[in-house]
Amino acid sequence: MLGDKTAVATIAVKDMDDAKKFYEGTLGLSQDKESPGGIMYKSGGSHVFVYPSEFAGSNKATAASWGVGEDMDKIMAGLKAKGVKFEQYDMPGVKREGDMHVIGNLKAAWFKDPDGNTLNIVNQM
Repeated sequence: MLGDKTAVATIAVKDMDDAKKFYEGTLGLSQDKESPGGIMYKSGGSHVFVYPSEFAGSNKATAASWGVGEDMDKIMAGLKAKGVKFEQYDMPGVKREGDMHVIGNLKAAWFKDPDGNTLNIVNQM
């Protein structure tokens, strides 16, 4: 039923001005359209919808992931240069290489937006 339909990551935020600075300035996403209900950002062939909500940052799980391929180290360095701090998790069977979590050939790193929403980059999806 939904297998051939486009999905959008939907992220609640408390302050739209802070969110714009982060999603546009830090992550480099481009606004596709803005409405009173939120901002739709273009990200590669997909979208991220950021909207104001009193429940922002209450999700303890990953809200959105980006597959970055071989650019993982370069993108992590660029995000760090813009003030992003990567999360450190202790997970069984996962080793850490600096801020990167490694499971076989999979490399992943997690970080938070200004509202505490957990975001993720991985070298493969």
